[in-house]
Amino acid sequence: MSQSTSHILMIRPVNFGFNEETATSNAFQNANAEKNGVQERALSEFNSMVNILRHNSVDVTVIDDTLQPYTPDSIFPNNWISFHNDGGVFLYPMQAENRRLERREDIITDLEDKFKVAHVIDLSRFEHDHRFLEGTGSMVLDRDNKIAYACLSPRTDKEVLNYFCEQAGYQPISFEAVDEKGKAIYHTNVLMCIGTEFAVICLDSIPNPHERITVIDSLKSSHKEIIEITFEQMNQFAGNMLEVKNKAGETLIVMSQNAFSALSEAQRSALQQYGKLVYADINTIETNGGGSARCMMAEVHLPAI
Repeated sequence: MSQSTSHILMIRPVNFGFNEETATSNAFQNANAEKNGVQERALSEFNSMVNILRHNSVDVTVIDDTLQPYTPDSIFPNNWISFHNDGGVFLYPMQAENRRLERREDIITDLEDKFKVAHVIDLSRFEHDHRFLEGTGSMVLDRDNKIAYACLSPRTDKEVLNYFCEQAGYQPISFEAVDEKGKAIYHTNVLMCIGTEFAVICLDSIPNPHERITVIDSLKSSHKEIIEITFEQMNQFAGNMLEVKNKAGETLIVMSQNAFSALSEAQRSALQQYGKLVYADINTIETNGGGSARCMMAEVHLPAI
């Protein structure tokens, strides 16, 4: 069991854009963001991020999206699929109907050329009951300690969370989380990141003191150094990081340029104890898509063939 992996799946966009279907629950999307040339700029940012990861010796599998069906958020694959070290693959129920179209069996088939898939657990049936769990957006997984942290929202249902945890052998820790305006935060991975030895988290976003203490105690008992971020830093996606390994086994902490710029020197120094900070300029993707670097990477923890 390892918290991070050097194998990353990313989906190259062909029709990226502001998704009206997700905007009601995602306050990180900016309806006023520049729309002209958004696909071209997002594609350039995507390719640059892939090049940065590969330059740092991360194994990145890139799959091209398709023009049909229309999937403006396909650049964020971690919401519909997750991969686990026992060969398990989970498919997740998505709130927006056009995001459900992102689930592609051919992507799993392509990965089977390099990795062993033992079983696929499809949770998408919960969509019929309007219950959702959007993968490692809804959950931030402590894979070493088998804990799933999740802030409940229109996209993160407690019943589906508990079912995932039963199937995957995780302990759920759920809580309410809101932004500075009191709006429910749509995905847990914008307010927190779990690394092998650290946790980045906006504790101010958890208004219930009992729930906040529960999260803090769990992180401390898991021997994580807590690196706290503010609402303002969270809004710059400073919570949306991902710890990955490169092929040499070195630890990288991947984030966006906006997230890196939002961090203080003390926070950067704290993180650098645990890995090299790697960042990419993905401003177009962030402002139009409401997601950042972590959302663009689905970690492949499957056993290699």
